[in-house]
Amino acid sequence: MQKNILIIGGKGLVGKTIYRILKSRNPDADLFVGSRKATVENNELTIDVNQPDTFQSILDKKIDIIVLSVNDNEDHVLHFAVKHHLDYIDITKPTPALMKAYHSLLGHDINSRIVFASGWMGGIIAGLIKANVNSMTDIEKVDVAVYYSVKDLAGESSAHFMAENVSKPFVRYQNNQPVQIKHFLDTDYFNFGFGIGRRQVYNFDLPDLYILNKVEKISDVSVKMTYNSKFITWLLGTMQQFGIFNSLSLNTRKKVFGSSGNGDLAVFEITLSTTDGKFKKISVLSEKGQAELTALSTVIHIESLCKNVFNNRIYFAHELHTKQDLQQQLVEYKTINVKIY
Repeated sequence: MQKNILIIGGKGLVGKTIYRILKSRNPDADLFVGSRKATVENNELTIDVNQPDTFQSILDKKIDIIVLSVNDNEDHVLHFAVKHHLDYIDITKPTPALMKAYHSLLGHDINSRIVFASGWMGGIIAGLIKANVNSMTDIEKVDVAVYYSVKDLAGESSAHFMAENVSKPFVRYQNNQPVQIKHFLDTDYFNFGFGIGRRQVYNFDLPDLYILNKVEKISDVSVKMTYNSKFITWLLGTMQQFGIFNSLSLNTRKKVFGSSGNGDLAVFEITLSTTDGKFKKISVLSEKGQAELTALSTVIHIESLCKNVFNNRIYFAHELHTKQDLQQQLVEYKTINVKIY
């Protein structure tokens, strides 16, 4: 892999994991780490996403691919990559930020490969769906169920997003129409695999809602989630039902959603309904949690971008892969379990 690859946020949990997996699979790769902290090693660059004047080192080091694993609320890195014709992979954006970034580029000349891989676990849901149907046009409905463990070792981004957006409405899609909903409402039940069993699940916002409906034209898309603790799941639903989140400060909400675990499994399941009335379920378990699977997915995207020929344009992560290769690489990874029902 003869590319200079920069991981911005490379000292964070997911960034460090991307570096480890990418280097172990591609020992000859030239990897650089971007961080706000002062540099120590030769491959470390001092980069602050909020200060574009720190980006000059990206050009000095002749970086080919920028991997963004830290929040860039103003999209400074994205627009720098577009301006300087650099390939770019972003795994950080929640739905509102993804929509904002994507729409800001429409109608502009793109002279590099700009990849949004901000869906769940590195943007692999659409890729797994793609591997299990003849055509995306055959799909009538997609339901995603997420099992989240508070014991998992997770970064701050998801907790901060939930703290900021828990009381704000978002949309799922029904008959191609947006339906406004809120997190932790509309109780349903889902039978998770891997010995987890029947759990109460609530509304949850993932960028995959937007990607599957607006990009892949699937008319009905919904996402629900549960915590490993049934009490926490019930408590958050009750707090939302009675408007308690509205009275809490942002810092307090961050503490509510923060995870201080040391590592645990992560599970999500995708249920597909096709136009001919058939159903299929794809179940994924990561023994080492969210960070490992998100980082592995990102590495697989990077490798595809380096090894294959792609035209200059905007991509979503699943568009970098042929029908089966993403799922096959996940199956082959020793701590990932993928089951198809």
